[in-house]
Amino acid sequence: MPSSQNIKFRIPVLEDGMSVFRLIQRCPPLDTNSSYCNLLQCGHFSSTSVAADLDGELVGFISGYLVPERPGILFIWQVAVDERARGLGLVSQMLAHMLNRSSCRGIRHLETTITKDNKPSWGLFKSLAKRLGADIQSSSWLDKQAHFDGQHDSESLVRIGPFNLGQTRDLL
Repeated sequence: MPSSQNIKFRIPVLEDGMSVFRLIQRCPPLDTNSSYCNLLQCGHFSSTSVAADLDGELVGFISGYLVPERPGILFIWQVAVDERARGLGLVSQMLAHMLNRSSCRGIRHLETTITKDNKPSWGLFKSLAKRLGADIQSSSWLDKQAHFDGQHDSESLVRIGPFNLGQTRDLL
């Protein structure tokens, strides 16, 4: 059984793109993006994403980006953890690693989208809000019919904040 002490957190690099693509494929029900999208996440959004390695293999990945024209907001796009690394608190550790970077110093709000029935994600982000001492709000955002043509469940926009990472760094 792996231990979280054996996991190394780092900024992803372009060469991680296909490993991210394969990791997400192994993590249903996550939406599989194109491999090109994962390459862009590892290249263009690397400072706001995090990779987790165990024995040289990618076992966790969080993609995020700074929302254009909305300073201070980090949008968490996708969270993936390989089955063999689950139950180690890996997601919380990856989020802490990412939020403690200098590239995230000005972040005051975190946003993500979650489907109504995704209990693990709701639990994760509610717990994060509590650790940050911040409010959590949700609202309808992407509708199953209007936005996904009936092919994907509706997504709520979840917003955590405001928070001050300088004051909450130890909580993460």
